[in-house]
Amino acid sequence: MRRLSPETHTLYAELVDQLTALEARRSIGSLKGSFTVKNVKGGTYYYFQHVGLNGALRQIYLGRRSAALDGLAARYKAEKAFFQPDLERVKKLCAQIRAGGGLYADAAHAKVLSALAAGGVFRLGGVLVGTHAFAAMGNMLGVNWETALKTQDIDIAASRTVNIAFPIGKTDVPAALENLKMGFLPVPQLDHKNPSTSFRVRGSTLMVDVLTPGNGEALKPVFIPALNTAAQPLPYLGYLMEATERAAVVSGEGALVNVPSPARFALHKLIISRLRPAAMQAKVQKDLAQAEFLLGILAEDRPGDIMVAYEAVMARGPSWAGRLKKGLAAFSVKYPEEYKKILSAAPNLGNGGRG
Repeated sequence: MRRLSPETHTLYAELVDQLTALEARRSIGSLKGSFTVKNVKGGTYYYFQHVGLNGALRQIYLGRRSAALDGLAARYKAEKAFFQPDLERVKKLCAQIRAGGGLYADAAHAKVLSALAAGGVFRLGGVLVGTHAFAAMGNMLGVNWETALKTQDIDIAASRTVNIAFPIGKTDVPAALENLKMGFLPVPQLDHKNPSTSFRVRGSTLMVDVLTPGNGEALKPVFIPALNTAAQPLPYLGYLMEATERAAVVSGEGALVNVPSPARFALHKLIISRLRPAAMQAKVQKDLAQAEFLLGILAEDRPGDIMVAYEAVMARGPSWAGRLKKGLAAFSVKYPEEYKKILSAAPNLGNGGRG
């Protein structure tokens, strides 16, 4: 683990601010493409054309030319010019952060995350979890983990319900993935009566998993109307979704996402590391390693965050406290020096890590 320079960390903070401002002002001008007209058999028709991710020019039919469509095209032209300086600034910030050693998503994953963000998944409260969230937290905390962050999975967690007062009440995850033209297909469940909760690219290991908190019932897939897709319930996931922060995925153009509180993410990793079967020891080691990096930097810079996250676990009762106790015990054995550093910053954690 190495710290990013103060300049690079500041650039990342500006990137989050820029993306947040663009999100707040999102309108027709943020769409990529242009309006065009065609004359067909004496009639004039409007199309919206854009370059697809495969490089081919695509045209979407809008209708016969009318005063309403003329107005829409004029509005698009004016707003696009208004947004362009901000969009260029975002691209430059992403390039500078990458040059400064910041963590970034590869092209394929960035396309998917940008499409989900543009589709409103994160505006509706979706939360990026897993390794992509861990990478975003590195930039957020001003560090490069300098460890293997390669993953083929994009994990999105979503609540089963969305506040009906929210101005944008629905999106469509399957349609957003299909529109990428990358070959995403639903992954069948073992029980074919259950709907798919994952989408995989044909001929690739790139996968999008949709998750939701489990409530103790049989963990069968449940449909999330706001996303138009099913999600796989997982125990302990609700703890991550209770406290989230805005973050930026650094790529060619950047994407604004929600990620869990880094402290909660770390303690959650300790808890689930004790739930994995023996056949998944590689994931157990990954859980503990990510907890090590996060807790180590938080103990130095934001020790209070650890205590708040710890108290939230304790408030959930003895079962949760016992799981965390086992996770901390394993952590203290594998990373004794990091554990001592954390205890010096948040001494009450010692009660959770001793038998």
